[in-house]
Amino acid sequence: MDNKKLYVGNLPWTITNDSLKEMFAQFGEVTEAVIITDRMSGRSKGFGFVTFATEEAAAAATQQMQEKEFEGRKIVVNVARPREERRPGASGGFKSGGFRDDRRSY
Repeated sequence: MDNKKLYVGNLPWTITNDSLKEMFAQFGEVTEAVIITDRMSGRSKGFGFVTFATEEAAAAATQQMQEKEFEGRKIVVNVARPREERRPGASGGFKSGGFRDDRRSY
């Protein structure tokens, strides 16, 4: 497991990749800072990921930033977990066939 990559949640919608990187740079070299956005609207989903050059910097950031208030919100900081594999059709949305067009009378 990569302990250099952190999940950062409960972020304000206004935060950018650059401001996220700047917020965590005080703990060490940040190699990547990404805010996750909605594919359709481009709007922030309120969380992102910060990757540090060292595990020590990531540990310090986790300890110091957990539940720290930022723009009126208490942020959540944890070591990022690997993304879970999704089964085809598991989302329940339109693409998966989660809706049926069944016009039979019961």
